[in-house]
Amino acid sequence: MGKEWWMSNIFQLSTTLSCKAFGEVKGAMAKPVILTVDDDPEVLQAVARDLRQEYGDRFRILRAESGATALVALEQLTLRNQTVALFLVDQRMPHMSGVEFLEQALRMFPDAKRALLTAYADTDAAIRAINTTKIDYYLMKPWDPPQEHLYPVLNDLLDDWQANFQPPFDGIRVIGNRWSPHSHQAKDFLARNQVPYQWMDIELSEEAQQLASRANCDNLHLPLILLSDGSSLMQPTNIQIAEKIGLQTQAEKPFYDLIIVGGGPAGLAAAVYGASEGLRTVMIEREAPGGQAGTSSRIENYLGFPSGLSGRDLAHRAVTQAKRFGVEILTPQESKGIRVDNQYRFVQLADGSEISCHAMILALGVSWRRLDIPGLEHLTGAGVYYGAAQTEAMSCQGEEVYIVGGANSAGQAAMYFSKYADKVTILVRGDSLVKSMSQYLIDQIADTPNIVVQTHSSVVEAKGETRLETITTQNTLTGEKQTVKATSLFIFIGAIPQTDWLDGMIERDERGFILTGPYLSRDSGRVKGWTLSRDPYLLETNIPGVFAVGDVRHGSIKRVASGVGEGSICVQFVHQYLSNVV
Repeated sequence: MGKEWWMSNIFQLSTTLSCKAFGEVKGAMAKPVILTVDDDPEVLQAVARDLRQEYGDRFRILRAESGATALVALEQLTLRNQTVALFLVDQRMPHMSGVEFLEQALRMFPDAKRALLTAYADTDAAIRAINTTKIDYYLMKPWDPPQEHLYPVLNDLLDDWQANFQPPFDGIRVIGNRWSPHSHQAKDFLARNQVPYQWMDIELSEEAQQLASRANCDNLHLPLILLSDGSSLMQPTNIQIAEKIGLQTQAEKPFYDLIIVGGGPAGLAAAVYGASEGLRTVMIEREAPGGQAGTSSRIENYLGFPSGLSGRDLAHRAVTQAKRFGVEILTPQESKGIRVDNQYRFVQLADGSEISCHAMILALGVSWRRLDIPGLEHLTGAGVYYGAAQTEAMSCQGEEVYIVGGANSAGQAAMYFSKYADKVTILVRGDSLVKSMSQYLIDQIADTPNIVVQTHSSVVEAKGETRLETITTQNTLTGEKQTVKATSLFIFIGAIPQTDWLDGMIERDERGFILTGPYLSRDSGRVKGWTLSRDPYLLETNIPGVFAVGDVRHGSIKRVASGVGEGSICVQFVHQYLSNVV
């Protein structure tokens, strides 16, 4: 069919909760359509009335006064992903007969049942249409009373249709090119925000090509995102997608007790504990709740989950919990600066707005370190990916996947890809995985036959015009190089804090990690610029009332559990700070 579903079985089961938790508003699936077409207004009204009276509770009744008008309506139905169960069409219409209409309509809805309304003089044409256009039935006018001459026939047709009907996916459809960075960006944004969607590759799916044509979208403006209300977006930004699917991007209030910048495990934990203890709390996340941990395909050493859980599931649970306590979550929304005015702290947002608070927690997390080798940058999103295992795994069925990295995130991704790819090769610079990966993952990888660990290896070049075609690896001991065909390269290396926007305000180390408590620079025993008589709390920065937790903090342990712990205990320091300033 040329369609791929990125959702796992677990995610399918949690769709309803997930949509509510992340702000998406979804209605019930639209009723299947019965379309009646007749150029006689009185006949059309009578047919529609009888159909609505008998079938209106189960089907949506549409009517059209000509074949041309009906075809336009059908194109809109395809863009809304709605289904036609039955065509009931008058044969004798000017400009386009009933049979001529059905020949075109069935190209869009080939499984719909079709019945002709005919006069006695049109009987021969109707019989011929049974063979040529595969008409299911023809009905003679007049059909009164409908209980005897109309409903029994249509009931049989609709029962037969219903028996073979498979409801279409009731949600967002993304039409794009697998090798398009824009398409990857849209898929990854929806996936990380836990919004169910259907992926349709325009190179593989004829239906995708038809839908793009009906939406007047050419390949240069992909991806095309079709929403269930019939609206569409062409090559949208993440903000445009967020606004369409109902994510909150603007704060409801100008002032809060606590602002949390960053929505990873540390930020989510702080949000839950802060709001549950009565603090008016808002969390600002520039991509998606869950942070880098939210992209983990499987976390098996998190306390209390003996079978493990995905980062997506952890994020979903945390967001649901935070919202239950009244936390506002702004996503995608980016912080661009902070300022201090007496006891107030302000966050300046990318859209130019500003919100203020008494206390602030910086839980910015980290990003994957970019691999700086020839040819890689322009192929990012077109076969080269940073993280994104859950977004792209389905596309890699039957292929060989290369993974760069030797830490837990790389191991988790390798295990996930092994379910889809024919072969998974992990490229590691060191002599083994022991120094950087948990033992449980090393054991799982060793027991998985289609995973190969290639030690003393690094990627030194990538080639491809519009998509990744080959990679060149180098043995770090011998210097020997090898070029191999490759369509998918996933990179899980390093941790880079995105803290440049804090320059001049928040003290950081040489790599950009935020200094707190005992790590802060001191002059004659006092923290530089510190104005209070007490020393900074353990997780407090050089600005009183501004704290840092999780992976972005200098000296932190880069584990999900430790981030959750820091976010939780930081709220206690926030209370101590507030008790002296509010």
